[in-house]
Amino acid sequence: MPKPKLSKKVVLITGATGGIGAASAKLFSKHGARLILVDLKQDALDELAATLGPDLCAAVAADVSDPDSMMAAVNAGIERFKRIDAAFLNAGVEGEFKPLTDYSLDAYDHVMAVNVRGVFLGLKLIIPQLQKIGGGSIVITSSLGGLRGTAKISAYIASKHAVVGLMKSAALENAASNIRINTINPAPIATRMMDALEEGLAPGAADIVKRRMVKGVPMRRYGQPEEVARMAMFLLSDDASFITGNSYPIDGGMSAM
Repeated sequence: MPKPKLSKKVVLITGATGGIGAASAKLFSKHGARLILVDLKQDALDELAATLGPDLCAAVAADVSDPDSMMAAVNAGIERFKRIDAAFLNAGVEGEFKPLTDYSLDAYDHVMAVNVRGVFLGLKLIIPQLQKIGGGSIVITSSLGGLRGTAKISAYIASKHAVVGLMKSAALENAASNIRINTINPAPIATRMMDALEEGLAPGAADIVKRRMVKGVPMRRYGQPEEVARMAMFLLSDDASFITGNSYPIDGGMSAM
């Protein structure tokens, strides 16, 4: 019987209770990982941990954009499991759905705080932990929007381009230390965020937006969170031992168009 891909690895997941985060937590745990689950709401984290087995999880409420909050989450995970082997920096928000000229500065700042500052802090705090153990892997959730543009979600698009840049810089800085860093770039995936996108682009007519978006996907469907989780797990595992500094679309063929 093959060895589980994440056997005995301690993996920190941000945005753990969202669609992709929860699917990843469930998959990673099936493949032997012990998990540090991080998200804003403790009750949602506790509910997820209960489904996985509380003995396999540390569930820590934290704001990924706040350095003290994230440091406390990292320290709580280390106190529980003594080490961190890998991280899935997955937390993100979509922001407003408006033309750039109508976009509020507060909404822009919030998107950048969660999506970019949160990843920056995650890298800053996790990389030293991986250096201590001689290497590891970090996967960042970007988006297909991190490789191309989309109208009316300018802050989200900017943030997802930014984390690709952070990934490339961090990957080059840490490659010689056997620390691998990559982004996954999913879209469209059947999650709450896609529901919000559909409604935001056409209030009251989300079904029309969905039909139009599905027609734009060569595979003629949305992806599932579990399909994203499988790519994240591959990049976090030793199967991807010579892969770093790259972005991986999970998009049903859209990036080929």
